[in-house]
Amino acid sequence: MPPAAMTERPTSLTGIKPTNEPHLGNYLGAIRPALGLSATYDTFYFIADYHALTMVRDREAMRKSVYDVAATWLACGLDPSATTFFRQSDVPEVFELAWVLSCMVATGQLERGHSYKDALAKGEAPNAGIFNYPVLMAADIVLYDTNVVPVGKDQKQHLELTRDMATRFNHLFGAGEELLVVPEPLIGEAQLVPGLDGHKMSKSRGNGIVLFWPQKKLRKTIMKIVTGSEPLEAPKEPAGTLFELTRLLTPHVADEMAERLRAGGYGWGHAKQDFFEALDAELAPMRERYEALRADEPALDAMLAEGAERARVRARQTMTRVRHAIGMR
Repeated sequence: MPPAAMTERPTSLTGIKPTNEPHLGNYLGAIRPALGLSATYDTFYFIADYHALTMVRDREAMRKSVYDVAATWLACGLDPSATTFFRQSDVPEVFELAWVLSCMVATGQLERGHSYKDALAKGEAPNAGIFNYPVLMAADIVLYDTNVVPVGKDQKQHLELTRDMATRFNHLFGAGEELLVVPEPLIGEAQLVPGLDGHKMSKSRGNGIVLFWPQKKLRKTIMKIVTGSEPLEAPKEPAGTLFELTRLLTPHVADEMAERLRAGGYGWGHAKQDFFEALDAELAPMRERYEALRADEPALDAMLAEGAERARVRARQTMTRVRHAIGMR
């Protein structure tokens, strides 16, 4: 009993971990590219709240982050009528499948997991959630008959365990049929978005530009970006954090900025102002939508619950096949 096609289009799935406030790096590196997939794929986006539980220990922080992420993606253009958008924790079938898949993987494979190895290298005592993280991730993916998972070139190996588990299940229980879809990586050009300190923008480094900061705070932060100290009249090489952020956001503005920097008579202060204006022009309408969405948590709950019901239709079909294959009612 192979997977039943829910749609003529292949399925793409993206998980979003709700930790801290979404920043510009999330928008340029993940949100904007991911939203473009809905034109080609049947897209599933889920807020990975149970994955966040490996680190988050504050109930209110977890609750707030889930709403922040939901409102952010909606404000940035996610259409809940055109994609399936839901909370991971609203689909309990994922835990049943995670147990089945945990019986398809050797502990040695999990011991080589990146998060687990990193925790050990730091001298930490990682919890079992971090150890089993790849299994829950695999269940997230195969539960929805996912064909492709967007990853950067350096993240392809993250998908290999999922492929191994699905392939082993099909070998043991499929009798020649693909009961679980074996996903492929959808390789994209990973956008390395620099933070205020020049390193990759990340929540852990605290070097991000929070996406929907008020206009004044946004401008004040941009003016702190470290640039060159050449005199105003001197020609300048278009490089560094400010120029790279401009290039990632709006290439045509970056082209104009490069030309003016090389010509001289145009300072880094002017460049910061031009970047701020370009960024604020893109974010201002989204900021307004975000504030309205974030102020109505019951509406966000209803929207996520509706998405979860659609997700559970696919999840129940998968688990019916799995339970039948392993000999359970």
